[in-house]
Amino acid sequence: MGYSLNFAAVWRSFDQLLEGLLLSLGLAFVSILIGAAIGLMVAFALVSKSAWLKTPAATYVTIIRNLPILVLVLFAYFALPQMGVRLGKIESFVAVLSIYSGAYLAEVFRAGLLSIPRGLTEAGLAIGLTPTQIRTSIITPLMFRNVLPSLSSTVISLFKDTSLAAAIAVPELTFEARKINVETFRVIETWIVTSGLYVATCTLLAALMRVAERRLAVPR
Repeated sequence: MGYSLNFAAVWRSFDQLLEGLLLSLGLAFVSILIGAAIGLMVAFALVSKSAWLKTPAATYVTIIRNLPILVLVLFAYFALPQMGVRLGKIESFVAVLSIYSGAYLAEVFRAGLLSIPRGLTEAGLAIGLTPTQIRTSIITPLMFRNVLPSLSSTVISLFKDTSLAAAIAVPELTFEARKINVETFRVIETWIVTSGLYVATCTLLAALMRVAERRLAVPR
């Protein structure tokens, strides 16, 4: 084919890839924090006995989980300004990824809440704790311990989803790789290095989450 690998041009631009990787991690971190807060509130609504809480929460989860995230990204960046809502590239992507992750985390947290024995709530009431204190001091910490393995997979998946920010020119890792690709014409080398960065980062995140799982594991 006449194509010989030459990574020199890619290495010269490696700092751009690292800057893009840091932005990707930042996007994922902020979105997961906001999404976790959304997901926790929605999860409590899903297990609530009140139809006024359960119905809107279930509707939100159903709609968001059945929409491709790229459609949401494009809608937020291109359609919302037509409705008078203008956000920057990074802000609109963080908003979308937070809402998207909130819907998935809500289901993860819901399963965790349902796994908590009801006796713990009754014991909390018996010693004089309020329902809010029971949720914050007993139910939520135990729920997070129970769902940590599922949460790990969601965190890694959401980090990879940050690559979709390239569709609206957010300078994260995939966008920087595309730019280097256009500037150097080293297609194979650029995507080999970029893939390596994604694999290494996901592997590191998985290792960190496993450490957290072992430290927070409930003794049996």
